[in-house]
Amino acid sequence: MDQIRKQINEMVKEADAEYIYWDAKELMRRTCMSWNFIQEQFFFNPGFPKHKIGKKWYFPARETRSFLEDWIRKQPS
Repeated sequence: MDQIRKQINEMVKEADAEYIYWDAKELMRRTCMSWNFIQEQFFFNPGFPKHKIGKKWYFPARETRSFLEDWIRKQPS
């Protein structure tokens, strides 16, 4: 069982390492949230990591993941 967990953890790390930045489509896919919901809930939070290049938004994958993990913990039950 421990070996399986180790393999899963390694696979997750590899998958996360695939992207340095997420675009809006990837952010929606990773969070299972609509763009409207993202904007209503945390997009305009000053601590939410985002960069606009041209007309497109980019989100640093690791920073965004960390922000979202912290954000979800702070949500009321």
